[in-house]
Amino acid sequence: QVQLVESGGGLVQPGGSLRLSCAASGIIFRLFRVGWYRQAPGKQRELVATITSASGTNYADSVKGRFTISRDNAEQMVYLQMNSLKSEDTAVYYCNAGLLGRPQNNYWGQGTQVTVSS
Repeated sequence: QVQLVESGGGLVQPGGSLRLSCAASGIIFRLFRVGWYRQAPGKQRELVATITSASGTNYADSVKGRFTISRDNAEQMVYLQMNSLKSEDTAVYYCNAGLLGRPQNNYWGQGTQVTVSS
């Protein structure tokens, strides 16, 4: 059974930092592209950052230079370091794991709330 479990969300002031973590189980993690998506109230889910099995990274323009995605294949973890947080970063953040060309192997976590407010 595949599980992606996020942690690390919370309330932070503008300009602050948070580190999200996602623990994966039930998959051969090193083969998967993994990433973070977010969904704000009334908006569609959007890509934040992804990292491939070869550790190539991709970021949404809105987070470039502020967020950093990383992975630890031995621990089957993916992280999102978020710095210089803004109110518009407020959303539920979801961990995702997928295999290119295999939509049946696309998995989501339950989400973790990030709120940026003074």
